[in-house]
Amino acid sequence: MIDGRSWPPVAESAASVGRGETTATSLVTTAIDRWAELDEELHAFCTPTPDLALSGAARIDAMVADGRPVGRLAGVPYAVKDLICTKGTRTTSGSVRYRDFVPSEDDIVVERCTGAGALSLGKTNASEFGYSATGTNPLFPTTRNPWDTRLTPGGSSAGSAAAVAAGIVPFALGSDGGGSIRIPAAFTSLVGFKPSMGRVPVYPGCRDPDHPGVSGWESIEHIGPICRTVDDVCTVMGVLAGPDPRDRHTIPAGDVAWHTIVADMHDDPTVVGGLRVAYSEDFGYLAVDPAVRAVVGDAVARLSAALSWNTTRVDPGWDEPGDEFTALIMSETDLVGMRRMVDDIGDQMSAHLVAMLRREWSAEDFTSATMWRKSIVNRMAALMGDHDIVITPTACVPPFEVGIQGPSVIDGRDVADTAWQGFTFVANLTGQPAVSVPVGFTSDGLPIGMQIIGRHLDDATVLRVAAACEQVGVHPMGTPARRDQVA
Repeated sequence: MIDGRSWPPVAESAASVGRGETTATSLVTTAIDRWAELDEELHAFCTPTPDLALSGAARIDAMVADGRPVGRLAGVPYAVKDLICTKGTRTTSGSVRYRDFVPSEDDIVVERCTGAGALSLGKTNASEFGYSATGTNPLFPTTRNPWDTRLTPGGSSAGSAAAVAAGIVPFALGSDGGGSIRIPAAFTSLVGFKPSMGRVPVYPGCRDPDHPGVSGWESIEHIGPICRTVDDVCTVMGVLAGPDPRDRHTIPAGDVAWHTIVADMHDDPTVVGGLRVAYSEDFGYLAVDPAVRAVVGDAVARLSAALSWNTTRVDPGWDEPGDEFTALIMSETDLVGMRRMVDDIGDQMSAHLVAMLRREWSAEDFTSATMWRKSIVNRMAALMGDHDIVITPTACVPPFEVGIQGPSVIDGRDVADTAWQGFTFVANLTGQPAVSVPVGFTSDGLPIGMQIIGRHLDDATVLRVAAACEQVGVHPMGTPARRDQVA
């Protein structure tokens, strides 16, 4: 199932509302109609808020009629991942424990979207507390991939990606602690951007000590947009980015002109010409589906030829991780509170999460994970000293069937059911900017994404290269159009 309709660029829609050429109410009504038509099959939304969106649209239309200024996202409907707090609207984090939890404050990104005039259509489904790269949790029906509803859209920002891919909303907010924006973007043929650590403030998510499960992942979690095009990503980032004292990691604004990134590429594609590019098809140890290798490899070859890149195949040199990433997550988790939750409702929680929490972690497990992280950060810094960007596949496999954590065999090799996620976690450890862009399809029409990682704080180059993918033609389409185009 693929919906045949798409949205105008986000900036164009907002400008049209501001000029009075289009009403916010008409945009929201379109989104509501698409949600009503499509979401019974997709389960992208877990807490839809159509009435709130309509009342917000009426306020914006009244402001325009009165000649008052409206924001940069005025009237544009969007969706919010259910791990991101929304004042007055329940935020369950995919957990039975938080089935009826209604935050008393918005997350900063929601504050900013609201201030810019965007209108939330509701909360989108996510893995329980984000501890999975698929869209399953014990509370709501499993989110389905619009390209093939038998398959997962990836996660943990599953509903956000499905809502955009199906054309229900033009953009959605996701969070990414190890690939949870980029992986679903790859699985649904979208652009998913994880900015540099500190670009976009995260609060109260990850920082709320009163709510176990909501309070983890502080040093690796990022929030960013999932969109159809790089231009839409840049428009939304112009609203989301900037410091806030409530997030100790945030950095000063002003060094990225988000609104000119794509325009710069249209004016002069050689802005990203001659780059030194490191390309790794498997990090030296990952099992990768042959179709993924072929499609991403072809995209890199075409970009290199078109833009005169100096592209080198590399093996970054770090060892295949074992339990270190899980240990790092657990070291930032409220284990006391979460283990009490397991004692209370463990039979209503995701089995893989319960297993993580019940494991007898040691201090040495946690400190070894920290040392492992430092080693990878140092090796990546050395790699970036010789290269401007690193390119990899986003995921080792195309979308797979719902109901599993991942395939147990890839390219004839027996692997752990999480091994397919092996490309994305690195940029979370280092805090570097990374984006997934669509670069093609398998022979049976399933999307494949390519990951672009840049130097720390060089978000602009990452997005310029992503825009180059659209211009050179390796980005096949911003939004899925008709199923017969990809079958």
